[in-house]
Amino acid sequence: MPFTPDAQLDLAFPAELVPIEVAKQLPAELHLRPLASTDYHRGHLSVLSVLTVVTDPGEEAWRAQFEAIRGAPHTYYPIVIIDKPSDRIVAVGTIFIERKFLRGLGCVGHIEDIAVDKSQQGKKLGLRIINALTAISENSGCYKTILNCSDSNIPFYEKCGFQKKENEMAKYAPTERAQTPRL
Repeated sequence: MPFTPDAQLDLAFPAELVPIEVAKQLPAELHLRPLASTDYHRGHLSVLSVLTVVTDPGEEAWRAQFEAIRGAPHTYYPIVIIDKPSDRIVAVGTIFIERKFLRGLGCVGHIEDIAVDKSQQGKKLGLRIINALTAISENSGCYKTILNCSDSNIPFYEKCGFQKKENEMAKYAPTERAQTPRL
């Protein structure tokens, strides 16, 4: 499949918000851009599966989720790195912007779902995704950017400029209720 330029894609947010200084650090055969409405077919879920079990909801449900994300402007910024020769996704990540009532009505950027295809790991693509998302957060006026990670990933995120701060807590919904959101 030939590489599809950004101008021919239906993107989650304007491509101009992706920091060009990070994109320039990628090899010529890779391209950094927002998630596109057709990325279901470029292996988006496959790349995410390096993180956890990913159930394929089907293209229609995936597209509905894409539209819900895009329907919250200035909030969700999912990005991908594309391998140009194959037009396939090789790395992904998202930042969402939380608006606060404290810190002078400040904003916090939350990084989520950083994943790099197993065949592409060790090539600093995760670092590029983190750098791009952090820049989007800072350019959005966030006073901090945060993320959760396993203990084994702490050294990687420290190399990205993050520092260990406080703890994460989680309470999972009972499995019979943890279905597709009913929003």
